Amino acid sequence: MTRFLTLLMILVFFYANTNAQNKAVAAGEKLVYTTSYNMSGVLTDIAQVTMEASEVKTSKSTLLRLKCTAATYSKWDNFFKIRDLYESYVNPSNLTPYLYNRDINEGSYFKNMKYTFSNSSNTVKSVMKKKNNYVEEKTVKINSGTKDIVSTLYYMRTLDYKNMPVGTKKTFTILFDNEEIKGILTYLGKETLSTAIGKKECYKLAVGSSEANVLQGKNSNYIWLTADENKIIVYGKFKIPVGNGELKIKSASGLRN
Repeated sequence: MTRFLTLLMILVFFYANTNAQNKAVAAGEKLVYTTSYNMSGVLTDIAQVTMEASEVKTSKSTLLRLKCTAATYSKWDNFFKIRDLYESYVNPSNLTPYLYNRDINEGSYFKNMKYTFSNSSNTVKSVMKKKNNYVEEKTVKINSGTKDIVSTLYYMRTLDYKNMPVGTKKTFTILFDNEEIKGILTYLGKETLSTAIGKKECYKLAVGSSEANVLQGKNSNYIWLTADENKIIVYGKFKIPVGNGELKIKSASGLRN
């Protein structure tokens, strides 16, 4: 289960048209999820994922802070304790990232990764810290439109699925551990799901990756977004190298629309 939730996060990220405007996400939004993992053939709730958006004012501009935390429920901490933080500071209008921070604490594993984006030059200044005071600094060249995993997760909610033909495929690229990860997303149409926040008509999306250490198998990884102006994730199914599981919404508050 090492870095289980890190791999889970990758399941739901993709990249498309960088000019889309944000009309779905605003400060004050809070989404809470339960993560289930297949243990001995039984899906078991093991962790909570919380996603929050807030406003941050700097001397030059106002940014949107997109914060994601993951924590195992206390009864699982002795088995495998997870306390992870992912956060991205973005332009509120188009969710272009400026700063990204990732703190991973999973069992005995620790890593901190910070990115400073220079979108004009398509470069990222990366600072990685591990235990024993190990620090690695480098400048990474990226393709136009490449994002961190958090800003991409939110950015997908700005896309126009309403007018997207079934079967449409989108490529995606994220920067993860200083490497660009490529993948593909397929729009499969609408489905209605019963969730903890009510019955929701949803856009169903299949996610795949050419990276062998990220997603596994065909027809194994899906996410469902509400088919409304908010387009929040309400459900996800995933299969990764360490197993398979589900992501289910628990509560949603402060929605923009």
